[in-house]
Amino acid sequence: MGLFQPFRFHTSFHLRITGNLELAQLGPVSLIGINRPEKRNAVDPTTAKELIQAFQKFEEDDQSKVAVLYGKGGYFSAGLDLKSLAGSEANIKTPSPKEGLVAPMGPSRMMLSKPVIGAISGYAVAGGLELALLCDLRVVEENAIMGVFCRRFGVPLVDGGTVRLPQLIGLSRAMDLILTGRPIGAKEALEFGLANRIAPHGQGLNHAIELANEISKFPQRCMNTDRRSAYNSTFNAKNMTEALQFEFENGMEVVKEEAIPGAQSFKDGVGRHGSFSKFKD
Repeated sequence: MGLFQPFRFHTSFHLRITGNLELAQLGPVSLIGINRPEKRNAVDPTTAKELIQAFQKFEEDDQSKVAVLYGKGGYFSAGLDLKSLAGSEANIKTPSPKEGLVAPMGPSRMMLSKPVIGAISGYAVAGGLELALLCDLRVVEENAIMGVFCRRFGVPLVDGGTVRLPQLIGLSRAMDLILTGRPIGAKEALEFGLANRIAPHGQGLNHAIELANEISKFPQRCMNTDRRSAYNSTFNAKNMTEALQFEFENGMEVVKEEAIPGAQSFKDGVGRHGSFSKFKD
């Protein structure tokens, strides 16, 4: 697996600080950054709410095609801010159905309809690993560390870690991480399927943005329909027949809108021999 070539921004964008987040819009790409570097981007209740609001805005914005989640200051996220948890037993409760999106790390229970790419730098551990698992793809810097570090403190994975991790990398490898709490680096994460790309140190965000721009150029309804079907077959479908029916029924809805024009483009010579040049800058 080769490393990306250096990426340069082609479009100017306005970066704004909102509470504990750093937000920006780069064309069709929404940037959502956790901005608590002094806490290694650990998430407290305020940050969790801000992350939910940022992802809700991304979900509702038709012009935003892909989101990139990252952490400032060389860390993705060290997980839950344990200082905010200490002494808070009286405030811990199981969320009601109406509060289903609320989780200690924020958006980890959200089911988004569009892709999210994680730019993983430094530590993505404990709840930070669970936020990384929320992402569809993970661009991991070569010096990054991932792991279930909360194992040491008796803090359970309640932000999707025990649900998403086994589906993503298999039960055996997930148990290795869940039971031991051991750290793994970028190379092993790539071998596990936890990382999708490896980027040089300090280049993860740039390469995640480049990847987001690439997939934002594809016919979006078709891509997101396939994405939805993949998640359905993984988490929702009772059997193969049900999964195949879901795939067919939803896929056929986009044939007239995107597949027929795409076939005409192919007939006209676009995209022959595996070329993606139409979707490149």
